[in-house]
Amino acid sequence: MRMDGRANDALRPVSFLPDFIEQAQGSVLISCGKTRVLCTATLDQQVPPFLTGTGRGWLTAEYAKLPASTLTRKRRDIGKQDGRSVEIQRLIGRSLRAVCDLDALGERCVHIDCDVLQADGGTRTASITGAYVALALAVKKWMAQGVLPCNPLKTSVAAVSCGIVQDEPLLDLCYGEDSRAQVDCNFVMTGLGQWVEIQGTGEGRAFSREEMNALMDLSEKGIRQLMAAQAEAIDG
Repeated sequence: MRMDGRANDALRPVSFLPDFIEQAQGSVLISCGKTRVLCTATLDQQVPPFLTGTGRGWLTAEYAKLPASTLTRKRRDIGKQDGRSVEIQRLIGRSLRAVCDLDALGERCVHIDCDVLQADGGTRTASITGAYVALALAVKKWMAQGVLPCNPLKTSVAAVSCGIVQDEPLLDLCYGEDSRAQVDCNFVMTGLGQWVEIQGTGEGRAFSREEMNALMDLSEKGIRQLMAAQAEAIDG
């Protein structure tokens, strides 16, 4: 039996609260169990210098944990981000760019911001899943306002964590499971069933191909469920 009574192949309860921030064109508060992340999408009418004059857009992401998001206060990233935050925001950016037609943006830059309000495992995967919803909501507004002539989103994207705890493959680890995991993995998949990124680490021991396949199967099942919840939140 898992810490919260779930089956090994069950997600934590997931919910999306759209339009959580009034000023942002797209925003959502995603809750995955006790993990809560505020995701926003805003548009800048200029691109980074390396894209100026190309007619091509860009999408970038920032990620941070708020001080009270963890059991002990986390110091704010002021001046210099910690390496983990930099790694995660690059992952979020790669994941969303994988499903976005940057040419369709024109010379505009989408800024994704993911702020962890409460952390209980899976903050990076919740950020990716929530950020897609925020972006899709923003795109609907930009098209309605005539800012974008067409939808730059080619498909959806979502992410989930999986791991092996006490030799059992588990879907969507909470912090108590993640901290004890022998194997810890994160999976990012598009709505077309293609993988954007697979991160896997043997924290306590090495793992076999068969175990990796089991984790991939769990992740695909969970991500399909997350995508159904995403679509419901976007379509309202």
